[in-house]
Amino acid sequence: MGDAEGVWGVAARSVPAAYVASGRRAVRVSLVAAGGFFLFRYGLDRPVAATYALFAAIALGGLSRIPGTGRQRAAVLVRTLPVCLFLVVVGTSLSVRTWSAVVGMLVVGFALAFAAVGGPRAAGAAPGLQLLYILPSFPPYDPGSLGERLVGTATGLALLAAAEALILAEPDPPPYEERAAVAAQAAARCARRLAAPPYVLTGADRAAAQRAGQTLRPLTVPEAERPAGPGRRARALAHTGLATRTLLNRLARLRTWAREPGPEVTAVLSAVADLAAATAVRLGGGSSPVAAYETLAVARARLSAVSAGPCDSSPAAGVAGFPPAVLRGHAAVLEVADAALALGTAADLAVGGRRAAVPVPPGRFWYATTWAPVLWWHRLRGHAGRRSVLFQNAARIALALTAARLVAGIDTLPHGFWATLATLTLTRTTLGETWRTVRVAVAGTLAGALLAAVTLTLAGTDTRVYAVLLPLWILFAFTVGPVRGVGWAQGLFTVLVALVFAQLAPSTWRLAEVRVLDVLVGSAIGAVFGVLAWPRGAHDELRYAAADLLRRAAEIVVATSVSAAHGGAVALPSGVPGQRSLHRSLLLAESAYAQFQSEPTHFGGAPRRPPPATVDWQATLIAGHHTLWGSQRLLEPPLTTPGPAAAASLAGLGERVAGRMLLVSAALDPGGDTPTAPVRPVDPDLAEFAAEPPGAPRLYYATVSWLESLTADLTRIDSTERAG
Repeated sequence: MGDAEGVWGVAARSVPAAYVASGRRAVRVSLVAAGGFFLFRYGLDRPVAATYALFAAIALGGLSRIPGTGRQRAAVLVRTLPVCLFLVVVGTSLSVRTWSAVVGMLVVGFALAFAAVGGPRAAGAAPGLQLLYILPSFPPYDPGSLGERLVGTATGLALLAAAEALILAEPDPPPYEERAAVAAQAAARCARRLAAPPYVLTGADRAAAQRAGQTLRPLTVPEAERPAGPGRRARALAHTGLATRTLLNRLARLRTWAREPGPEVTAVLSAVADLAAATAVRLGGGSSPVAAYETLAVARARLSAVSAGPCDSSPAAGVAGFPPAVLRGHAAVLEVADAALALGTAADLAVGGRRAAVPVPPGRFWYATTWAPVLWWHRLRGHAGRRSVLFQNAARIALALTAARLVAGIDTLPHGFWATLATLTLTRTTLGETWRTVRVAVAGTLAGALLAAVTLTLAGTDTRVYAVLLPLWILFAFTVGPVRGVGWAQGLFTVLVALVFAQLAPSTWRLAEVRVLDVLVGSAIGAVFGVLAWPRGAHDELRYAAADLLRRAAEIVVATSVSAAHGGAVALPSGVPGQRSLHRSLLLAESAYAQFQSEPTHFGGAPRRPPPATVDWQATLIAGHHTLWGSQRLLEPPLTTPGPAAAASLAGLGERVAGRMLLVSAALDPGGDTPTAPVRPVDPDLAEFAAEPPGAPRLYYATVSWLESLTADLTRIDSTERAG
């Protein structure tokens, strides 16, 4: 959870657009919060219900940052309503004793923050859910008012859901399926060009393929549309995007043919184009691409059979054999076909679910027939460790909230709720950003407290003044705060709470003094845990995760190459568990990369060394995926045993590529002793590639093609060295 955004974060957009976006949200929050508060406070004379109606709207509408359109946020609010009511019940029940409230804060705080493993929407709702548990955990300890608390919470959330769906609705962004469909169409165009004379892609074709692949990178996809959840559909969509990018990359890397490609090659490329086009239709809600999938599978099998015989090293090879250059081309085209088949399967699974018509091979699509609770368990278990940034964030925020609740309970802080809320909203994922945020927030709180004290002194006990100011101030605060930053947000919120509590009980200027004290306490606790708990955020964890990913990938590369050299007779050293370890490393690296992108580019006041752009972290992640996929594909039967020379060449090439992976890994590892000089990646045109052993079977060239693709990934990682 780390950085609780929403009202507390600075919008990463142009100022006018940011004001428009925050103004839309502010209108909805002000209407619901003030409307619910006035209904219960003045209409029904239920001050407790009024408080909970107002803070429910502020929690899920302002403090939370649920991505998506209004209707999407409304759907999330409806689904979380039972959770919100449960949190109010638990918080009320445990608040009667300090020790039970503290233990509850630890458990609930960690669980809500760790729910970020469920994807952007779960992560966005977490801060608001934390607030709905914090609110009843403080005085008055009145279990008898539980009914009013629940009614107020339910009313506030119901009104907020209606407002999100109906008031100032935003235009819907293109869904991920549409982006993938456009990219699949680009792949179809590239494949058709390669299947017809002159059998090459122009520079414009390659640039278009690159642009199409870029549209599927996570940073270019709106947060609400990213397929990041643990469910079957989200996994299949993520698989679709990765397969599409892989297909585009493989098509762009196909070399110019030394001579006209045979009919088997053009048949495969034509079938790839047809399957990519049919997949695009499927992603748009059309019929299953099962016919095009079967056509490509047949064409691929025919090309595989044709190129499976021994190689004739003579350039004038007859029907019985092919020159090495042709077999290398066959292997590259077979890789293209594999990527297209994976795309068709993943897309059909994403749209059709269990009713998908395309055959689902085991291994790569292990999640296709797995129950949703088991998929959630896999995701939770994958992040249950100190190397996961999501686990780190959950532990950090849970410990900080627990400390704040303990201090508030022992010292009986007046309005200790504010101290815990300050801890929640000001704790960041890095020490430098936490300290900067605390300094700005304290300054903003002091300014807001001064304005609140003046208002309370001038208005006295005349609640009509506060009632008139409240909706206007909510609108102003939630419009300006998100754009101007955390200092403004804290100052404006200080005045807001003064206007609220002045209508619940007689208040003086000392209410502002209490607010300042509580924010100082909460800020100090957040700063302490920023020092003690993973103060560098994802900075080191991304480097460690990438290094570990490449180490495990290197092990799989060596094992797969040795196994291919023996015709599949030698299994992977760890079998399926080895691939599971690589899959978990991918999971941790992807989550660390996602957080790394959201953190500031400075640490402790000094720029990172060197700037993040020196390492292409995406290339590192793709290298892991390609290692995983290739190791599964190459060892599928039927297999042929290479001769001694080919076997020795494969083993040597695998060790060479794995060795380079280990060098890159050592350069990235924050705890390594390797000098941090830039690593020179493997040359794609190794001498071994120019002197293929005679009589090598298709498996030899398929493995070499896979190693070449991994070489290209390592080349894109580029200056992987002094740090990131």
